[in-house]
Amino acid sequence: MTAHLVERPRIAARPDPGPCPVIETARLTLRPHRLSDADAVAQSLGDYQVSRMLARVSVPYHRQDALDWLIRQGSGLIAGWTLAITTGDDVHIGCVGIELRHGQWNLGYWLNRYYWNRGYASEAAYAAMERFFRRMPGTVLHSGVFADNAGSLKLQKKLGFEITGCSEIYALARHGMVSHIETMITADGLRKP
Repeated sequence: MTAHLVERPRIAARPDPGPCPVIETARLTLRPHRLSDADAVAQSLGDYQVSRMLARVSVPYHRQDALDWLIRQGSGLIAGWTLAITTGDDVHIGCVGIELRHGQWNLGYWLNRYYWNRGYASEAAYAAMERFFRRMPGTVLHSGVFADNAGSLKLQKKLGFEITGCSEIYALARHGMVSHIETMITADGLRKP
């Protein structure tokens, strides 16, 4: 009796930049999040001045919301990196993430309001993108900003992002549709701030 082997269909491997790294910059350490970051995340995202500029953050935002988010980020089920932005004494001041959504790589970031206007966001975003592009050089990275977030659009232009369009997206914190400027960048377009 001869058994016929049937070859299983191959599943296309999703592109993967590898495990979430630790990245050192002149002033910051970017590292994987820990559950112990929950209080800092909740404090930052509980500030409406921060959460109103993010599409997927609800208001109010509590410690349990932060824990739920941190557990999802650490599960290994989400393709990409979610890096805690920390200062030299390991104080959590924000987040920069690169994740695969709807087949496209996307950059997102936020910073505790008390650390705005010091260049930390551009330093962290540049460092994360530079490492990402070293691992995945042919990738297009997408991002965007709400139309009323001039500071974030200025940051993205400084890094080399180009505007590709405008749309409207739902913002949980604002409970409504918000005009969104869409941007993109490739490794060749990345500029050091």
